[in-house]
Amino acid sequence: MPNLATWIRPKDARSFRPIFRKHPEIKVWNARNHHVPLEQMDGLLLTGGSDISPEFLRQKVVDPSLLDKHIDPERDHWEFAAVQEALGRGLPIFAICKGLQVFNVALGGTLKLDIKGHNLPEQRDREIQPLRHARRASYRFPKVNSAHHQAIERLGDDLEIEAWSAHDGIVEQIHLRKYPFARAVQYHPERSRIYDALFEDFFDRINKIN
Repeated sequence: MPNLATWIRPKDARSFRPIFRKHPEIKVWNARNHHVPLEQMDGLLLTGGSDISPEFLRQKVVDPSLLDKHIDPERDHWEFAAVQEALGRGLPIFAICKGLQVFNVALGGTLKLDIKGHNLPEQRDREIQPLRHARRASYRFPKVNSAHHQAIERLGDDLEIEAWSAHDGIVEQIHLRKYPFARAVQYHPERSRIYDALFEDFFDRINKIN
């Protein structure tokens, strides 16, 4: 049975349950609740959460008051270690919201630490953020439910942009070039079934490992 490693907050677990339920052949390990042996994982899912702890950023934080008050260094330590383990073994990686930011920073990128207009209540569960897509984008959703406080500033090594916000150019979808499978989105595909193809693609890659 393939092992999927992740870190999911209790308030987000409800959104992921129906997605995981469709794939009983994959065992999901939530590092928030249990020790996850990274050497045994077959795929990595990075989910939404608070801002990244400054100690992991590739930039100086001039004004710490801009950062989320609920930073979780323990989670960040686990996620950055998990990314390096997954990359070193060529495992499938799918990153969502904060997960995209972690993935970008892990590959040498930087973040816009405080953006406006992307964390409004009405954006959490409704597809209202129109996108522009690169010619080679793997998935083309016209609008997404993006809700976040930070975003990519400088792109990490070997990452390629697939989609941007049509309003302000915020990066919303990326993938890692010359790698078996690593995709990251700034929006929240777990909150709507219209994005199920993203998860199916990811799970299919995990199943092919075993």
